[in-house]
Amino acid sequence: MALLPTQPHISAQPDLAPPQPRRMPALSGADVARAHVLADRIRARFSQTLVGQDTLRESLIVTLVAGGHILIESVPGLAKTTAAQTLATSVSGTFKRVQCTPDLMPSDLVGTQIFDFSTQRFSTQIGPIHANFVLLDEINRSNAKTQSAMLEAMAEGATTIGGERIALPRPFMVIATQNPIEEEGTFVLPEAQMDRFMMKAVMSYPTADEEEHMLEMLTRRGSDVFDPASLDKNVLSLQDVEFLRSGARRVHVSESIMRYAVELAATTRGAGPHPLRNLSSLVRLGASPRASIALTRTGQAHALLAGRDYVVPEDVKFFAHEVLRHRIVLTFEALADGVAADQVVDSVLQAVPVP
Repeated sequence: MALLPTQPHISAQPDLAPPQPRRMPALSGADVARAHVLADRIRARFSQTLVGQDTLRESLIVTLVAGGHILIESVPGLAKTTAAQTLATSVSGTFKRVQCTPDLMPSDLVGTQIFDFSTQRFSTQIGPIHANFVLLDEINRSNAKTQSAMLEAMAEGATTIGGERIALPRPFMVIATQNPIEEEGTFVLPEAQMDRFMMKAVMSYPTADEEEHMLEMLTRRGSDVFDPASLDKNVLSLQDVEFLRSGARRVHVSESIMRYAVELAATTRGAGPHPLRNLSSLVRLGASPRASIALTRTGQAHALLAGRDYVVPEDVKFFAHEVLRHRIVLTFEALADGVAADQVVDSVLQAVPVP
């Protein structure tokens, strides 16, 4: 009987190690100093248009540097639109304002295709969402279809018009406002879209001294609204914004800080090594992992603007309420008892030890 030839022995190839991610270059002292100067230029512009609201100002600047979007909530008359316009006009980019209404359609925001009879072809007309800074005023007044178009732009950095995908300009930032009082003619933002906002800032009434200072500013200016052309022309370029964003990503984050951010987000879900008692009776849905990412990114941006190339726990805690409050869905029992999401965040910050 003929024997089949034996197969030559082939030694097993060793498993190739996965490629290690390329480490970003460390920040230099000159980079940190430049970032501090650029942030002070934005703050100087806010001092010409806004009185008080220091927390809102820092939230806007940090969200810009961290590369996210922000939702501002307050009752009417607290200068939400003024704050958004001030940030947008402090950079030499394009700025569009959209007044959201129930009859606003996705094509009004994203754009549409128009048939040109002279060429017998369709031409694409882009909408106001295609700008570096987009102010969506009273976003909760837009219908579900329009909100879904906003979600695509915020999540993907691109829009789809007539089957054609069009990238949004860079940098791209959405500043949305909403009024929490009125309910008639409004559409509650779904959790998926709320989660896309890096921060949710809540404005409070000014003090008596701040309100008096505001009246002095308006009287001296002679107008209730500010004219961007009358402000200081020393604005940031788009390259400056990209420098700040890339610099924030290069700020060092230690393993203990990352674990701290993860534990804060996990505690809102009833997980983690420091669970809260009776949390299930208060919280129906906790923060997603996108919250721990936002805590880390805002911590990096805050550290950079503070003149450091490393993150400390205070950087993460500083914006914990702004990052977590809109990602926590309360139970009906908690809402009936008047429990606010900020109270849950306070309990989380007390329960999780600082590294």
